[in-house]
Amino acid sequence: MSRGMIAFLAVFAFAAHAQSADRPAFSAPYAKTPAELSGIAATGGAGGSGNAKVQVVRLLGDPALPGPYSQLLRVAPHAAIPAHHHAGDRVATVLSGTWQFGYGSQFDARKLKTLPAGSVYTEPANAAHFAQTGEEPVTVLITGVGPTDTIYENPADAPHATR
Repeated sequence: MSRGMIAFLAVFAFAAHAQSADRPAFSAPYAKTPAELSGIAATGGAGGSGNAKVQVVRLLGDPALPGPYSQLLRVAPHAAIPAHHHAGDRVATVLSGTWQFGYGSQFDARKLKTLPAGSVYTEPANAAHFAQTGEEPVTVLITGVGPTDTIYENPADAPHATR
């Protein structure tokens, strides 16, 4: 395991422990099967791309607030997510489908790495990245420490940008 990953996990554990009693990160035991997870409605919010083909499902914590959080990204087939970055380090696991993911300040298909289910990647704080899906939907589990946001490298790429 890399030093960076160990450091991230240590910070995550500390942040989870340091949560105030009035807003715990994990208020109750949580165990869900894939079928149960698929039944949870999208909630949107911080840390999602804002892309219409991406549903954000908040699982634990709140990415808009200080502290640890986990969320699912459900990404439709044929989605392209332009280069953007987030505040705070994030770790992601591809749960289903094949995710095409790359790092850089602009979308570049040559930099995409194919990540099948079971793959893990990081989104370091403020590091630009981009992604796309192919013929099948993709589900990604994102875990990080909030608050987070989504900032597009080219503001015109933001889904809600005035055109």
